[in-house]
Amino acid sequence: MYLRYFSGILLLTILSSFTNTATAEGFPSNLKSGDVLSETVMVADTTKTLSIPSTRSNLRISSAADNHSVARMWNEAVLQAIRNDYARPTVHARNLFHTTIAMYDAWALYDAKAKPYLMGNTLHGFTSNMQNFTPQESIEISRKKAISYAAFRLLDYRFKNSPDFADTKAIIDNLMTSLGYDKTFTSTDYASGNAAALGNYIAQTIMSYGNADGARELDGYNNEYYTPVNDPLNPTVSGNPTISNPNRWQPLSLDTYIDQSGNVITGNVVNFLSPEWGNVNVFAMSDDDRTVKTRDGHDYIIYHDPGPPPQLSTTTNNQSSDYYKWNFSLVAAWSSHLDPSDDVLWDISPNSIGNLSLNDLPTNYADYPNFYDYENGGDGSPGYSVNPKTGQPYTPQMVQRGDYARVLAEFWADGPDSETPPGHWFTLLNYCNDSPSLVKRFGGQGPILSDLEWDVKGYLILGGAMHDAAISAWGIKGYYDFIRPVSAIRYMGDQGQSSDPNLPHYSVSGFPLREGYVELVKAGDPLVGSNNMNLNKIKLRSWKGPDYITDPATQDAGVDWILAEDWWPYQRPSFVTPPFAGYISGHSTYSRAAAEVLTLFTGDAFFPGGMGSFEAPKNDFLVFEEGPSENITLQWATYRDASDQCSLSRIWGGIHPPADDIAGRLIGYQIGHEAFDFAVSYFNSTLGVDDKIVESFKVYPNPVVNNEVYVTRSTDSDQFHLIDVQGRTIPIIEKQFDAGRSLSKLSFPKSLNSGMYILRVNNVSKILAIKGR
Repeated sequence: MYLRYFSGILLLTILSSFTNTATAEGFPSNLKSGDVLSETVMVADTTKTLSIPSTRSNLRISSAADNHSVARMWNEAVLQAIRNDYARPTVHARNLFHTTIAMYDAWALYDAKAKPYLMGNTLHGFTSNMQNFTPQESIEISRKKAISYAAFRLLDYRFKNSPDFADTKAIIDNLMTSLGYDKTFTSTDYASGNAAALGNYIAQTIMSYGNADGARELDGYNNEYYTPVNDPLNPTVSGNPTISNPNRWQPLSLDTYIDQSGNVITGNVVNFLSPEWGNVNVFAMSDDDRTVKTRDGHDYIIYHDPGPPPQLSTTTNNQSSDYYKWNFSLVAAWSSHLDPSDDVLWDISPNSIGNLSLNDLPTNYADYPNFYDYENGGDGSPGYSVNPKTGQPYTPQMVQRGDYARVLAEFWADGPDSETPPGHWFTLLNYCNDSPSLVKRFGGQGPILSDLEWDVKGYLILGGAMHDAAISAWGIKGYYDFIRPVSAIRYMGDQGQSSDPNLPHYSVSGFPLREGYVELVKAGDPLVGSNNMNLNKIKLRSWKGPDYITDPATQDAGVDWILAEDWWPYQRPSFVTPPFAGYISGHSTYSRAAAEVLTLFTGDAFFPGGMGSFEAPKNDFLVFEEGPSENITLQWATYRDASDQCSLSRIWGGIHPPADDIAGRLIGYQIGHEAFDFAVSYFNSTLGVDDKIVESFKVYPNPVVNNEVYVTRSTDSDQFHLIDVQGRTIPIIEKQFDAGRSLSKLSFPKSLNSGMYILRVNNVSKILAIKGR
């Protein structure tokens, strides 16, 4: 287990809203109001008591309600429950979403203008019946009570099979006690006006809805029909002798598999997590986003279909094979940056990193080499000349690239004791909400909202976006079933080199040679082995792997030439790589969707004060090797900068190639905007947000197949512009407007190349995937 600090606040290992203890034993039995709790956490097998330089270090239990809204307290509780559960990002995106529904609906039922999301409505064929009632207590008291009972019941039900449920149970029981509520009260007779009964009824309704939402919760979230085509890879054995299809996902076979929450998983082969998640009920995604594809006689539902990843041919050289080889070769090359003895220094402040626009992202595989720096790493983002909140330049922070890349890989990996990627963005939202610089105006406009209203609305939007991101990304993962780097790199290494048929060990499906990064083992090479057993094999300059570490607290593996057949991702040897297909990156999808939500919700692209930060202390952050060699502060000017950094971290970590990344970013952008636009329709439209957000237009079909699109909720005076990824305006051949349906039909040139384009309607942009000539 490791510790995470946001500006000196320990957020992710303890339930910091209302207590500073999250030990396996739960809360002290003699806890009284006013007692000060020490911050005790388990690190590896050793207990350490930490003194954190923060006002929250001495947070008293009696001040919980004064410091945070009741929704915030329960959000922290669900995050801790996730940390105590198995690492299942799809399942926990859904858990977060459903708890945000519980809290928002409990709030909205007491509001004259807001509309509940589920309660009293029909949603995806599920009908929730509601009777009128008169509250027994004040609105403020009733809301707080209803939210608490709804969240408590739902968490108690959803996490009852967690490996550390005893800890979760102690946390939620004691939170109820600290709030003065009777957790044994189970009535659902809300018609009497009892807010506790209403909370119980809301939880019961969400449980019933969840039993029929396509997630297969009653079957333990198991897979109905997916089966892998490749036999498992044992990464402790050199090479990849068991793979049959290098374009499809390959499970792992490990003596001991430990998931990213630190739980030992029984069995030595771990199943694909949620390949059929496209079947789950969505939040804001529409039928226009939906595609049904069939493989092996089974339907896979995909939202925001990006098309296939590059495919490797085992018989001929072709362009798609070249893209495949470049993608996985880059992953191996970036592994060479994970060297603490490397003398390359980078300025990792917003002065030099960040500030990419959506138009900067490549939309064709041919453009990827211009975006990703193969040899040096990173993306060439320009940074910012000044902090717009202070008017002063950002202070440069020069650090070793090897430390920066390793910290990034581990920070965004959400390793042991993790709340998983969707939960990670809730902690970032909470971090921003705690900033005195944040003004809680919805969308940056209108009146300042109460903490409770701000929290329930922000959580619903973010929860809905994370849920839709999971459905989209994992639906795509399940259907395209794309290979992970550890399998692809070892496979290509086994095949040989594809650069020159006149050189030894030639294969069309092998590595392209690149001096200093991918070479052949020659006579006299230290890797050649006894009797030249490794002569002419492929070698890579990469992180050497876990075999070179016996004591993670004092050693690092370093970087050197290794045989490609022995390549490892920068991960724990008991984990290696996530148990699901790579394409598309869940981290990229979650992160970009969340970044868009936070930008729209706060009305500001920048973190409060113009910068968010995270401290990684010297030799006290990395888990499976020593490091970093110096104090590192991760810094982001904007939420999108944090998202982009997260995306790159997965390449340095050996988890994703660029092909997985870009598609995730582009889809995440769409999901974030869809979630915000959709959620606003449930809120009070007088909150200061432009009414046009509620009546946001839709564009269909997307992907565009016949060079024609329809724009709903448009007017005859709307201005339309089609822009390619290089910023060039593409002429719109024809525009037809149907006043009766407020519908515009746009026709594009037949000569358009396939790729991603931006359709700008007045001042609002939508991404279009055009399948051209």
